[in-house]
Amino acid sequence: MFDAITKHRTVRRLTLAATATTALVLLTAGPAAAHVEVESDKAQALAENVEVSFDAESESDTAGITQIRVVLPEGIAPADVTYGEGPKDWKFTAADDGYTVKGPAVKAGVNAEYSVVVRQLPDAKELAFKTLQTYSDGRTDRWIELDESGENPAPVLKLKAAAPGAKPVSPSPSESESPSASPTPTPTAEETAVSPSPQAADTEKDGDGGLSAGAWTGIVAAIVVVAAAVILVVRRRGSTQQ
Repeated sequence: MFDAITKHRTVRRLTLAATATTALVLLTAGPAAAHVEVESDKAQALAENVEVSFDAESESDTAGITQIRVVLPEGIAPADVTYGEGPKDWKFTAADDGYTVKGPAVKAGVNAEYSVVVRQLPDAKELAFKTLQTYSDGRTDRWIELDESGENPAPVLKLKAAAPGAKPVSPSPSESESPSASPTPTPTAEETAVSPSPQAADTEKDGDGGLSAGAWTGIVAAIVVVAAAVILVVRRRGSTQQ
């Protein structure tokens, strides 16, 4: 009777240890924080001539950031966006659904900070700027998920409610009529191979949140190891007490 009680207590303790280990793995395998930040001092619906700043964090110690491609949220036309400031010698180019800023690689490990000016923010609660961040070694990070719990969330600018009496301005002229909009150059073979089109980024993994396959593999492996330890201890105790 005493041996049975002791064995039961041992199994219970090991089960609790397994549960704690699994919980720890789940906590440490959560999604990464956004690596492109967006902010504005005039983050308010229907605000006009708003400077929006972006901070694309570097995730490489060996390659520098060379290009940022952005798919604009609904309500902001490419013709409504002009370039503000950015890394030295970087250029701004409007596209059909957004824009690109690119130039010589910034120093490895250094963030790429730049800003644009938006003619008027739309009447919305938040704006998601899907972003493709390319490095000098060809790597591209895609911050395009709309689910904030995803592993690659798009940078989101939250807006205050519109000021009393604020109204939408007249529609902006088309890109062909706008003197500030530059024509979109035909991408080179290298650009096509390295960085997918913004349209592809816009539809590839929207809302695909949750843990990655690698995280789930780690969780399963941890559970198997703990379960094996429980079985081994119980068998050893049973052999000793017989």
